[in-house]
Amino acid sequence: MQRKGLRMRSAFTIVELLVSIAIIGVLAALLLPAIQQSRESARVTLCKNNLKQIALATINFHDTKEAFPPGRIAMRPGDPAELSCGQDTPSWLVRILPYLEQDNFADQWDLYEPFQDHPEEVRNHTIPIYFCPTRRSSVGAISPACTVEFTAACGCSGPQTFESGSTGDYSGNHGDMSAGARGYVEDFYWGGNGNGVIVSSRAYCVQGKPREWIDKVRMRDVTDGLSNTILTGETHINRNRINTVPDDGLIYNGWHIFFSMRIGGKHVPIAPNMDYVDTRLYGFGSWHKGICQFGLCDGSVRAISTSIDEDVLGRLCVRNDGQVVGEF
Repeated sequence: MQRKGLRMRSAFTIVELLVSIAIIGVLAALLLPAIQQSRESARVTLCKNNLKQIALATINFHDTKEAFPPGRIAMRPGDPAELSCGQDTPSWLVRILPYLEQDNFADQWDLYEPFQDHPEEVRNHTIPIYFCPTRRSSVGAISPACTVEFTAACGCSGPQTFESGSTGDYSGNHGDMSAGARGYVEDFYWGGNGNGVIVSSRAYCVQGKPREWIDKVRMRDVTDGLSNTILTGETHINRNRINTVPDDGLIYNGWHIFFSMRIGGKHVPIAPNMDYVDTRLYGFGSWHKGICQFGLCDGSVRAISTSIDEDVLGRLCVRNDGQVVGEF
């Protein structure tokens, strides 16, 4: 009688199992940075695409209206009453909505009425293109109604109450601070004083409401070259102040300049990281490591080192200083 051979059952020993787990853990640890880097690379690309679309929409606005949009409507001290209205009306990021295929949303805004007089659902409506995916999603990116104590030379000191509204991650280029910020009529933030591209402008007033804006910037005014002048860029926001006014401003609200515009240059560098504290809230900055992305006046997008020289940054922000920047 022939006996059949017995089949031996194989299995992992405890030692072999622990070794296998350790190897898998090491491989996962080695792969994780590469995965994270790949994800951040994708987010940087999406952020770049957002800036590209915003820049092109702003250029299309220019081609239609024969001027870049006013960053906001703002008076200038000493001007007559017919030029002193509308500072609380919607910002430039509302004006370019039709050129971002947001016609239905744009139709819900009245450019001649104060931001706070618009319905809550309009003020709080967020659109993904205004948000950098490295920093956050557009979902829930809303600053609640609040009262903030201001101390500033611009005549806006004291407690100010803001209604709720969408925040955002991109700002227009208002220029540099060479005009000053000392409480004088010529300070950069008053209507018509900005030397950037998306600047504060005065408006003709009819029955106390703004109509056509006055201080227009056109492509022919960008004498340093469209490819050498910043149009829009990433807004610096400290990571501990997300969705908190005034640091993370109401981007549709034209009341304060830094809600939707920023400056750069001497004494206003690009923020080096997300923890940088900018008490004046003037500067550009991103959460991408070592770079901040900008849309230029020719529609291109450039990633600029956060360590760029302040003088060079100022030349990129000022539209007509005669200081043309080469490769940067």
